[in-house]
Amino acid sequence: MTATYTFDIFSTLDGFANHEGDWGGYWGKQGPEFLAHRAALYREPLRMVLGAKTYSSNAPFLAAGSDRGEFDEWITRMFDSPVTVLSNGPTEPLDWPGTTIESGDPVDVVARLKAESGVQLRSHGSLILNRALLNAGLIDTIEVTVFPVISGKTGVDRIFDGADDFDLELLEARTFDGHTQVLTYRPTRHG
Repeated sequence: MTATYTFDIFSTLDGFANHEGDWGGYWGKQGPEFLAHRAALYREPLRMVLGAKTYSSNAPFLAAGSDRGEFDEWITRMFDSPVTVLSNGPTEPLDWPGTTIESGDPVDVVARLKAESGVQLRSHGSLILNRALLNAGLIDTIEVTVFPVISGKTGVDRIFDGADDFDLELLEARTFDGHTQVLTYRPTRHG
């Protein structure tokens, strides 16, 4: 069985994954329906696949003494999942339990993980990594959560800069809390 790989990303309407300034987490737009949906996504066993930058930005939250009670349920579940970090940089010890580092070409590593994994693969963030995997044809689904904001002045990291052209088949579209959309697509290279 080949595992599926989902690129899971949060976005503003104008396509930014991150922001500067005082927006707060989820651009301040998370609601109970959305958070319940996220928790359900992370209930089934899965393996997280992250680039070094995304891993490094999350690892401090797992250090001894961190209060895990301050996290939303889905984040705790994500932190409880095993993770593969694709990097030639970080070395042991790693703060995220169940973490392995895979060096080398990320395309080769993910192709192998898809063939060998007994659970689905999911990546939250890791833009550079996931654009490379998208261009290589290794992403089965893209799940974009669009928050109802435009961050033209404070937006950072456009999600698909550097990606090739793709047609997207809409597999599912859901609205949570009356304003946040989760769009799930199957990408196919255009042309």
